[in-house]
Amino acid sequence: MPHVRSIWNGAISFGLVSIPIKLVNATESHAISFRQIHTEDGGRIRYRKVCELEDREVSGAEIGKGYEGADGTIIPVTDEDLAHLPIPTARTIEIVAFVPADRIDPLQMDAAYYLAAGGAQAAKPYTLLREALKRSNKVAIAKYALRGRERLGMLRVVGDAIAMHGLLWPDEVRAPEGVAPDADVTVRDKELDLAGALMDTLGEVDLEDLHDEYRQALEEVIAAKVSGEAPPETSAAAPAGKVLDLMAALEKSVRAAKESRGEEPAPEETAEITPIDKKPTSRTKKTAASQKKSTAQSAQSTQKKTASRTTKTTAKSTTGSTAKPPSKAASKQTAAKKATPRKRTA
Repeated sequence: MPHVRSIWNGAISFGLVSIPIKLVNATESHAISFRQIHTEDGGRIRYRKVCELEDREVSGAEIGKGYEGADGTIIPVTDEDLAHLPIPTARTIEIVAFVPADRIDPLQMDAAYYLAAGGAQAAKPYTLLREALKRSNKVAIAKYALRGRERLGMLRVVGDAIAMHGLLWPDEVRAPEGVAPDADVTVRDKELDLAGALMDTLGEVDLEDLHDEYRQALEEVIAAKVSGEAPPETSAAAPAGKVLDLMAALEKSVRAAKESRGEEPAPEETAEITPIDKKPTSRTKKTAASQKKSTAQSAQSTQKKTASRTTKTTAKSTTGSTAKPPSKAASKQTAAKKATPRKRTA
């Protein structure tokens, strides 16, 4: 791999097949590093390596390794001692088994490396191992020595390359004792349904779209200070309220997730986060009884008014249907008409 410095050279032992390889880092850190300074004058704070016996600073070339015994005695250990350790993994990644990938606990995952073929003679066996891993749908479990200790690794195919993940030994992974809640909690099916709906609504994400927002904000702050400007201010996050109604919180989360994706929430998704119902107090009971009594009295009064109006309307209707006696003027006009003789025509 061009422009990438190898950190370890050796070989993969695949039965009787030996594959020369170079180990290179598969990841890199983009974290912003800081220097320690004296806050009063901005001077750098440095750590100096000083020999306790001679009381003087020593260079890196003069520094070696040593093991401190129980009585405080220092036992020197040289690189030559480490190179001649009586183990087969000193310069070899020894494959010991092939297992399904789901057999590996993600808690064991450690640093990741790429295994680069070490020269033209390694191309054929390298490709053979890669294709065998692809066909089997398995990963290889291997042992190797790096930085003064024997380690466990997992080999898998990434694109056209073989990658190795360092694994912690099983006894280095702590058991999750005392982590789960002690309380006996019952989760209802409706709550699980809403949680599943929230998971479906949030959906998947392309990991390429994710980025380190903290580092980006930190770079903006540093750039502002370099140019003599005031660092950008970030709006304060809204304080998190105490959620008392889990169902309402789930429903509101589903609705918010759908709205963020431009989807119309379903009509039934109108719940709000409200406190869990409490038992009615004596004051609440009195108020409810008073309202009930007032409602009954109002209904009774309305019925009486309606009955009274009905009676009056009936009386009016009956009076209007009786014939009125003729007036005196009308009687005289009728008599005059009878007395006037009719003219006969010739």
